[in-house]
Amino acid sequence: SAGAVAAVAALVAALLLLRCQDAGPGAGSSMAATEALPKLREDFRMQNKSVFILGASGETGKALLKELLEQRLFSRVTVIGRRKLTFDEEAYKNVNQKVVDFEKLDDYASAFQGHDVGFCCLGTTRKKAGAEGFVRVDRDYVLKSAELAKAGGCKHFNLLSSKGADKSSNFLYLQVKGEVEDRVEELKFDRYSIFRPGVLLCDRQESRPGEWLIRKFFGSLPESWASGHSVPVVTVVRAMLNNAVTPSDKKKELLDNKAIHDLGKADGSLKP
Repeated sequence: SAGAVAAVAALVAALLLLRCQDAGPGAGSSMAATEALPKLREDFRMQNKSVFILGASGETGKALLKELLEQRLFSRVTVIGRRKLTFDEEAYKNVNQKVVDFEKLDDYASAFQGHDVGFCCLGTTRKKAGAEGFVRVDRDYVLKSAELAKAGGCKHFNLLSSKGADKSSNFLYLQVKGEVEDRVEELKFDRYSIFRPGVLLCDRQESRPGEWLIRKFFGSLPESWASGHSVPVVTVVRAMLNNAVTPSDKKKELLDNKAIHDLGKADGSLKP
């Protein structure tokens, strides 16, 4: 439709604008780290950590849950969401599900207790939820969840943000992402990792024509340019997990699109 094409044009223009505004160097991922990954995963498994995922029904959260179960990194896996998800595969049989009302999160504080690590992949779009709904989900729900996770003992909080996130941006999307990044930082988790991917490349079940066009657009670009502004979802989730198993004394880590590519491709031998 004309609207979808206009949206693509606007997005491409925004991306061109962002080209000069990268978030600076991300967390390093040296060759040594790549070679060490199998050992790091093994050491991590031995710690019997528990994890929660927010937004496991979305594309990134879904891929993260799958990868995390395949790697068998955590002894307890909890999905927190507004509805129960149905899983057919045997691998999912021990996943705990906590159904919460995001409008009354304080009533569900117990769902956020007792997790060592948290991954937040919550998010909607302005088109789907309206401007007000978008702010409520991407800022208010995320922040309240982070507060409850911190109070519940979570040590390492991982936030899926966006390339160009900046609270002083003129784009509502990037402004909200930047604001929530800063406000979660104020909670002072022992470790706080922010992931700022470019356009996420995935085959979404829900059809969004604008996104399909964007994927086609990036698919036709030279590899170096495309990888500067987009990233496959599976690369993002592997980067998240490779980062989580790598010890760090940094309170805050900011991984830009390039760092996500580097770390997400540093597979080592993936399966246990």
